[in-house]
Amino acid sequence: MGKLSGIRVIDLSQFLPGPMLTVMMADQGADVIKIEPPAGDPARAMAPFENGQSVWFRNLNRGKRSEVLDLKSEAGRARLTELIQSADVFVEGFRPGVMQRLGFDYAAVSTINPAIVYCSVSAFGQTGPMAHHPAHDLAVQALSGFLSVNDGPDGTPVVPGVPSADMAAGLTGLSAVLMALIGRERTGRGDYVDIAMFDSLLPWCAHIAGSAIAGGDAPRSATQRSLGGAGFYQVYVTRDGRHVTLGGRELKFVKVLLGALNREDLIPLGAAEAGPAQAPLIAFLRDTFLTRTRDEWVAWFEDKDVAFSPVLDFAEGFASDHVAHRGLLVEASEAHHIAPPIRFAGEPEWVPADAPELGRG
Repeated sequence: MGKLSGIRVIDLSQFLPGPMLTVMMADQGADVIKIEPPAGDPARAMAPFENGQSVWFRNLNRGKRSEVLDLKSEAGRARLTELIQSADVFVEGFRPGVMQRLGFDYAAVSTINPAIVYCSVSAFGQTGPMAHHPAHDLAVQALSGFLSVNDGPDGTPVVPGVPSADMAAGLTGLSAVLMALIGRERTGRGDYVDIAMFDSLLPWCAHIAGSAIAGGDAPRSATQRSLGGAGFYQVYVTRDGRHVTLGGRELKFVKVLLGALNREDLIPLGAAEAGPAQAPLIAFLRDTFLTRTRDEWVAWFEDKDVAFSPVLDFAEGFASDHVAHRGLLVEASEAHHIAPPIRFAGEPEWVPADAPELGRG
């Protein structure tokens, strides 16, 4: 019995943001009915595969039921109408206007079931000059300003390793749906939530884009304390061509490391403004980290209170003792799952449910 047992969700979303929202509900016991077109969610075909299913699809759709409906057919629309009558939440991720053309926008759905919480997830929202612009995560990051600081030393932006706009929308959408369900306890009525990837990502820049938020200049990575302008918030190459990071700019870490390296004279630079003032410190640390291999530095830092980490690839990360201790990678039914990050005291050990085959509950 999860926290959301008894909550029924109709999920028309595909790919990332919507399925992430609803899998977090399914992991907590919600009855999630995944409505798929005859061809299925495209994520089903995304490699790599394990035990006959896409790893991506399985990790975002476990615990759901699948039902195939052609919403352009009379039978498909009738079945969806029937499902809506007993649902608590309705999630869709189509471009604005599609659900209205199909006859299942919020006005229509709330007429069928006034208590339903309806959540639309799109790139730029249901209204505004960008509402109908096609976009996935990369374009949203580009237009929001985030890609401009996802750059290398030469200032050239690179494709991000994390689909932050997708994931921000999924998390924000989940929060909004749960808020609406709590509100429904008081009013008895459902609600409509317009979740945009762009809107959801934008607040994530508050700590780096303060000057632009206040109407000033945009931040530049080379002079920003959290984006590459500081010696103690930086990535360094090691002798074997691998990488390590210093991930804490507090003066106590600066003193410990530079003291251990017999360079107390550089300690004032660790407290200097990010950018050119810290260039000599960064140069020293770059030369220093080239004198040992990554794993030799891991051993060297073992007894030092410094915010230091080796840069691991995903295979190394998933094989770490920390992942094992926290139970973050779980194998079940000859398949691997990333465990939910939300844990509640007193709950039994989490066991992943299977992801549905197309059209099977």
